[in-house]
This record gives sequence, structure tokens and C-alpha cells, in this order.
Amino acid sequence: MLFNSSQFLIDTLRQRRQKLGYLIDFPAILWSGRESSRNFPANIYPFRASSHFLYFAGFPLKNAAIRLYEGGLELFMDDSPEGSALWHIEIPPRNQIAEMIGADFSYPLSELSDHLEDAATILVQNPITANEQRQLLNCPLRSAKEPEGIDLELTQAIIYLRLTHDDQALQELRQAAEVSIQAHKQGMKATKIAQLEAEIRAAMEGVIISHNMACSYNSIVTVQGEVLHNQHYHNPLQSGDLLLADVGAETAMGWAADITRTWPVSGRFSPTQRDIYQVVLKAHDTCINSIKPGIEYQEIHRIAAIIIAEGLVDLGILKGNPEDLVEQDAHALFFPHGIGHLLGLDVHDMEDLGDLAGYEHGRVRSQRFGWCFLRLNRPLKPRMLVTIEPGFYQVPAILNDPKNREQYQNIVNWERLEQFADVRGIRIEDDVLVTETGTEILTQSLPTSIQDIEDLVKN
Repeated sequence: MLFNSSQFLIDTLRQRRQKLGYLIDFPAILWSGRESSRNFPANIYPFRASSHFLYFAGFPLKNAAIRLYEGGLELFMDDSPEGSALWHIEIPPRNQIAEMIGADFSYPLSELSDHLEDAATILVQNPITANEQRQLLNCPLRSAKEPEGIDLELTQAIIYLRLTHDDQALQELRQAAEVSIQAHKQGMKATKIAQLEAEIRAAMEGVIISHNMACSYNSIVTVQGEVLHNQHYHNPLQSGDLLLADVGAETAMGWAADITRTWPVSGRFSPTQRDIYQVVLKAHDTCINSIKPGIEYQEIHRIAAIIIAEGLVDLGILKGNPEDLVEQDAHALFFPHGIGHLLGLDVHDMEDLGDLAGYEHGRVRSQRFGWCFLRLNRPLKPRMLVTIEPGFYQVPAILNDPKNREQYQNIVNWERLEQFADVRGIRIEDDVLVTETGTEILTQSLPTSIQDIEDLVKN
């Protein structure tokens, strides 16, 4: 990892800490987390620091903690052991790192126990670090999704800050988006000669790695687009298949992008694939055009559901009035997930905090089919970054479920649906920044139209 600091970064980090200081009147301790071993101690997984730590500390420091209080920051970490540079990149000494992040003081990690009085925290996902947190604070910390007391106050304050992005964050997010766009274009280009999904994945992730970034989540590159989180890459690519690629980059500072495109392996959509793609694209475009400050994200989801239902009625797959079909959750047979989610330091930003982050205070998750998977239920504000990702899927577990067959037997034209057997899954996803007047699509330079997609694959 390279430690590149700037006055802009230092000033931004200080502003974040000061804003937190206005929201809480007690100290907060945030841990970065530890490395995890795969099978023996020296063979480790790639390290990913806690996003809450990253937001205020800036760098993915291993096995470190920060104490935030009244706008200040104290750094707790140990210098690298003597001789460690033989095996690993040389890490700057603690005092130098403290300067690079604008810390007020720095101490060895062993001294953290002397600075814990009356401090709140958020439990880290790493179980080793979580146990250390509990032992040092001498209290039975609850899950990050269920904090209590001052831990809850700290969580709510951090959610308030991280819901919208400052200029430094947007700079990072735009970089992640641009590299992700390049990755998708390379994946389309590679399709002409690739024989397996794995080859497309390699082409796309190679672009991300070449920019010294990592993937912000496990890539989905599949001809089985009906499997929403497919992470197997062994299937052959055949003419007539659609390839769904959901791949995003993460900067070295931890900021994420999230893009999905669906394209024909042959370079040309079939008539049935074209018909469904146009329905999904209309939902995608209309949702983005509907975004503005103050609109409820749940309303954006409803717009997508109605347009998909309307399109499927026009194609003869569904029968009835589109709004009535949405009230009956018939759209969720083919669009079972939410329209998107927050995007930032996490690809599903702050989802470690559960619905405390995603849902406005006092709101609870719906139990309705499809609606229960809506990850965000808040009014949108300027500088929020969200994904818009409508889709159409033929999921056997949903369509062949006896209860669904019975409930929707007179609503779905099952014989007509069989004519669309070559459309297993289509999703179109972009990263959309809410502005004062509407939107900025960070991923706009990656085309979505049928003609442009076909041209990218064929050329």
C-alpha cells in the first residue's frame, strides 16, 4: 500500500472529525481491524480496514485504532517490527503516519487501554478485533446493527455524516467509476474471443488491478443472469447467450463503484432479448430522470416496478393494469430485488449497520414479496450516491414455486413466457449522484443503448 497524503486530504479528515464533534459530546474509539489467515499465519487474505475507521483516518492501517473527541484525533498503532521490511513493503513510522492524517497525538497500541473511559464504539466485523474491543471496553458489545446507549448515538452520528459525500469522497468515487467503466468495456471487447465466463472476468478484473485498485465486491460475470449473486465462472459462452457482468472497482482508500451491464455473446440481441432489454432500460432511464432532492427512494423503486409491469403487459407476459399488478406484487416474479442501494466506502454503504443506515428513523422493512429486499428507504438528499439497477430474471425457484403458480395463475401468461426462454437475466446498473437540481451519473460514459452495446461487443 502506498501512503500518499495531501493537504486536501488532511483538511477533509479534520472537517469530518469536527463535524462528528458537533454531533456527540463523548469520545469515540474506532478500530481498523486485523488481517485474517487463510490456512497458515503467513498466508493472509487481502486486508480491508473498517469503513468507519477509514472515513476518519483516511488510510487502511492494519491493527490500529483512533480516538475521536471534540474534533481531535489520537492514533494508536505500533511501528512495524524490525526486519519486517524484508518480507513486506516498508510502512512509515507511527509519528509520520500521524502527520499524514493530521492526527493530534499518536501512541503505541498498548496505551489505548488508558484512553477508553466513557468511549463509544462500533463493533468491527473481524471477530478477532471484535473480541479485543469487548475485552478492552469490558462490556458485552452488541452487533453493529443493534447498538445501545452512546454506541447508538455514535452510530447515528456517523450515519448522518456518511449519507452524503464531501468533495474528497466524490473525487475518489469518480476515480472508481472511471476504472470500472474501462473494465466493462474491456469485458465486452474480450467476448469475441473468450470461451468461458472466467476469461471475461479476468479481462475486467485485470483492468482494475492495473490501476492499483481492487474489486469492491466479488465480481458477477455469468450467462446465468437469473442467479442474482452468481460467483462461478466455469460456464462456456455460446451464441444466443446473454452475459451479465456486475463488476466494480474500489480505490486504495476504500471508495467503491458498482456497475452492471448485460450484453449478447454473439454481439447481437435476439428479438426476445431486445424486447425485455428495452423494458429494463426504460425503467432504468425513467428512475434516473425521476431522482431529485426530496423524492423518496421507495418511490423510485415503485416507478421501476410499474414500468416493468407495464412492459410485460405490452409483451403479453402479464395480464392486467400495471398499477394493480404492482399492488399484487406480480412484478416481483421477475424483479424480486430493490432498485438499488447507497454507495460509498462500502459497495452497499454502511450495510454493516443494517436498517439503521438504510431506513429513515421510524421506518421498518416491508414484508411484501419483492419490497422486503429494498435496501434504502429514505428521502434523497444532495450529495447522496445511489445505484439504480432494475432487472428482469427468470428464477426457477420463484417461477416454479407452487404458491406463486397458484396465486398468479391468471395473471401470468405462462405459454407466452416460454417464448422468452433465452432471457435468463438482464440488469442495467449505474451510479447516480443526487445534485441540488437532479442527478449526475458517474458511470454515464458506459453506454446502455442496444446499438451501442452491440457495437462495443462487435468492435
